[in-house]
Amino acid sequence: MLIKRKRGWEIAENRVTPEGAYLKRRELVRAMGLGTAALAVPGIAAAQGQDPSAGLYPAKRNDRYGVPTPMTAERQATTYNNFYEFGTDKSIWRDAQKLEVRPWTIKISGMVEKPFEIGFDDLLAKVQLEERVYRHRCVETWSMIVPWTGFPVRSLVELAKPLGSAKYVVMKTLMKPSVMFEQKDTLYPWPYTEGLAIDEAMNDLAFIATGLYGKPMPKQNGAPLRLVAPWKYGFKNVKSIVSVEFTDKRPVVFWEKLQSSEYGFWANVNPQVPHPRWSQATEKPLGSNDRIPTLLYNGYGEFVAGLYADRKAEKLFM
Repeated sequence: MLIKRKRGWEIAENRVTPEGAYLKRRELVRAMGLGTAALAVPGIAAAQGQDPSAGLYPAKRNDRYGVPTPMTAERQATTYNNFYEFGTDKSIWRDAQKLEVRPWTIKISGMVEKPFEIGFDDLLAKVQLEERVYRHRCVETWSMIVPWTGFPVRSLVELAKPLGSAKYVVMKTLMKPSVMFEQKDTLYPWPYTEGLAIDEAMNDLAFIATGLYGKPMPKQNGAPLRLVAPWKYGFKNVKSIVSVEFTDKRPVVFWEKLQSSEYGFWANVNPQVPHPRWSQATEKPLGSNDRIPTLLYNGYGEFVAGLYADRKAEKLFM
């Protein structure tokens, strides 16, 4: 993985938004009827204010999987981003505003009863949005805790009606080099491709996120919809999805294709399994000056460990 390891996350603690303040702000937004624009990151408020789905946010919180703390400051999570289609550094959020997210169509194909295409807003009308606070762990060893809005991947699978012989769900990012300039670099195996085994996708923890911090998803974070599998390293969480394919063959995913000696398909978080070039034992939360211990499966083992009981021969943790 060709990574520039900058120390962009080293900011003062007083810039981290306390969870209590965030929750009070959510209540204020709902009471005032302000969909998105008023509290957005500077420079993108106007664009988000035009989002036709803005009235769906903020959604009701689902605390079934816990509410880890402390919450990462919104500005940190929306201005320190990996989105290689726009560049290899973390300061791509301005460039990402060039991405048009309407109209947006998702193609459902492969081993399904009937392939089809669906518009993003039509998809939103078929699912129930909710908010979940999840840990996010990057393979580069930085982390964050953020409130995603979206729906379980299970809902998308059920909508697609895959055949019983389908074993994997393959998701791909939009391919648009005229806007996503890094896609012109032929050293990378574009489009960005990731996937889950069907049982992983059907696990309720797996999430399709369409919003963040009680607003529609910022473009730099993967608008209009992205995968969130919080027990896996962040590179699994494919952004700006336009294709969902069901297959009986395990895909060779983006970073695995680029460097198979360092990255595999499963990519589950394990502090005891180092990356070939650095340790995974600790992580540095965005906005903190301290390192903290990393948790097995990023702290979600009770919900997902059973998925791998019969896969111990696989390269599960990188």
